[in-house]
Amino acid sequence: MAYAEKRGKTWRVKYKRPDGSEGSESGFPTKSAALAFGREQESRIRRNEWIDPKGGRMRFAEFTTAWIAAARLSANTRAKYESFLRTRILPEWGDWQLGALVGAHLEISGWVTDLHEELAESSVASIFACFSTIMNAAVDAQRIPASPCARIRVTSGGYETEHLVATPVQVLRAAMRLHQLGSHSDFVLCLMASYTGARWGELAGQTRAEYDRVNRAIRIIEPLTETAGVLAKGGRDVSEVPTEGRRRRARTKTPAGTRWVQLPPFLAALYEALMASHESRYVFVGRRGGLLRRGNYRRRLWRPAWDGDPANPDPARRVPPILRGFRFHETRHTHRTWLAADGVPEVARAARLGHQLQGMANVYEHVTPEMEEQVLACLTRRWQASIRELHPAERDLLLELVPSLRLEVEAALAAGLGDDGAKVISQIPPRRRAR
Repeated sequence: MAYAEKRGKTWRVKYKRPDGSEGSESGFPTKSAALAFGREQESRIRRNEWIDPKGGRMRFAEFTTAWIAAARLSANTRAKYESFLRTRILPEWGDWQLGALVGAHLEISGWVTDLHEELAESSVASIFACFSTIMNAAVDAQRIPASPCARIRVTSGGYETEHLVATPVQVLRAAMRLHQLGSHSDFVLCLMASYTGARWGELAGQTRAEYDRVNRAIRIIEPLTETAGVLAKGGRDVSEVPTEGRRRRARTKTPAGTRWVQLPPFLAALYEALMASHESRYVFVGRRGGLLRRGNYRRRLWRPAWDGDPANPDPARRVPPILRGFRFHETRHTHRTWLAADGVPEVARAARLGHQLQGMANVYEHVTPEMEEQVLACLTRRWQASIRELHPAERDLLLELVPSLRLEVEAALAAGLGDDGAKVISQIPPRRRAR
């Protein structure tokens, strides 16, 4: 039972802790105040709600150091959190005691408001999520009774990020422009992204061994990651020689992300031809055989291809935009939107992109061979439609860049014009037939 004793001009209370040892707290102005505190602690202990008051005296920076060392985080997430802590969180809250932060709701709200003055809303949300995660960990560690981050408004709400969706002909035009700016590999990469819905790392990290020639499908299991300039696949630096044995923890974003993705026939032919054109272990490599880096690729090739250069002072070098601001990740939005527009069931769309259905649909709905055939048929129709939408001069350029597509072009034109197809095919210059 709690009891109080006088210590100089103040009172100290002692009470029994859950482990049987004696806890104490000093500095109370009266005996009744000391006893009230001690009895409250014992009441919380009986209700299994007690948290050691001394735990809240740990400074936020000290707790964060211990937490981030023990947390199970991917390399990219760890690097991102460490950056947030170093630049935004620790300078503001590092010296605060955890217990003091519990009552700092207004101060934290003001900090979030200040962040909005400097950063985009998405960046503020990411920084606050990191801070909130650490405070929740402090609750789990019984350092504080509750997180001060609850009910703090971080985003404006009601507004969703607008995502661009490209048409098939825009994708084809961008692929042709990438071929001109870079190489044939970039042409195939653009088509692969839009016609498979795979993420950047899932494609940039593709190896020969991850392709099934029988089913003409790619295996997505160990995406390429880049952390602080270091490229890794399967948890190993790409400079290491791959060995057999237990893989390190470096797989897809979620278990559903590990999947096979079948390629439509036209894309499988392009992909196989690309593999036959070089001897690298990785399918997509630069002109000198090195692996692709997302930042460099975006700056040197992706943005110029999609944004063009309409303001160039030299009229001869002005290039119109295809879809200004279109990001590589938006090929995933484009792919799923195409499938939805063509009536592909949601379970097949989710499986292709590595998503998991919500609720009981994830238990009872499954992808059938008929669904897979429907997906490939829809994508093939869109590919052929994109060829037909090109201007004649653009089709000539396509055949100049990729001569192996002659039969694809002829088939696309024939499919679009029915009985008149032979007439249109005959209009393709004979000199290109000879290739």
